[in-house]
Amino acid sequence: MLFAKPRKLKENGVLGMNKRNIDYIGRYNPRKFYKRVDDKLTTKQLALANDIAVPALIGTVCQQHEIMHIPEMVNNRDGFVIKPSQGSGGKGILVITKVENGHYFKPNGHEVTPSEIDRHISNILSGLFSLGGKPDVAIVEGLIEFDPVFDGYSFEGVPDIRLIVFKGFPVMGMLRLSTAASDGKANLHQGAVGVGLDIGTGRGLHAVQFDRPLDLHPDTDKKLTEIQVPHWDTLLHTASKAYEMSELGYLGTDMVLDQKLGPLLLELNARPGLAIQIANGQGLLPRLKHVEQMKNKSMSVEERVAYAKTHFSSLPSA
Repeated sequence: MLFAKPRKLKENGVLGMNKRNIDYIGRYNPRKFYKRVDDKLTTKQLALANDIAVPALIGTVCQQHEIMHIPEMVNNRDGFVIKPSQGSGGKGILVITKVENGHYFKPNGHEVTPSEIDRHISNILSGLFSLGGKPDVAIVEGLIEFDPVFDGYSFEGVPDIRLIVFKGFPVMGMLRLSTAASDGKANLHQGAVGVGLDIGTGRGLHAVQFDRPLDLHPDTDKKLTEIQVPHWDTLLHTASKAYEMSELGYLGTDMVLDQKLGPLLLELNARPGLAIQIANGQGLLPRLKHVEQMKNKSMSVEERVAYAKTHFSSLPSA
């Protein structure tokens, strides 16, 4: 297997954590800009200012006494999402997909009582899910209606697309699909499936769960490498634009496809994980070095995307 011995890792151009932290995050991500990505509310405001589509903001809860306004905030909505502004790794995200006569239901059909929602928001405010345990803000967002192209590819939850962007070039992509094991969340550490995506086309290349290869979704038996992500060019352009917006050189962009609104930016990550290499069955280093060797040639978003599609595609051109 690709990720077996140190020498094999090096031969396959695999980027390790220390090298990522020192040579890429430390070198290309100025700490003064971290708040732009670590705080999801700040990211959302920046995205809107840069004409990048994001999930609808229903409201925010900043103080304990504001929790009482949640029922009126989500009144007449079929569903909603509550998340910590400074959370990480998918922690603290509560998804409600059905509201019925004052009763709230998660994607798996389990009911969440109003008091449980109040307690969850209280935990967010106290910093239970935030980086460093700092007091936080709860964001209430509109529910995403995921694109039917993903029917059967994801179990209960909404699939998302992670793109690694280096100096404005989308260099590697992955589709994250929820499973029963991940409790409907697109988090690889919790058991979601990662599908490597070809940068040139958005087609599935290779799939893994718990770092092990697989061909079929464990819950739906859908063949994972047959997937073709729609709106691929828009996703690449959005990821590339996030480079100027955040002023971070090494970046992870997480996006979703809404049935009516198309691609939406969920969040940005200044310290994107390395599992995307396992999902793609290849290392990041050759692509990162390729971009570095281009020096500081100035290119537009459109030019960077076109260049990435040509030079970082894993599939032979038609």
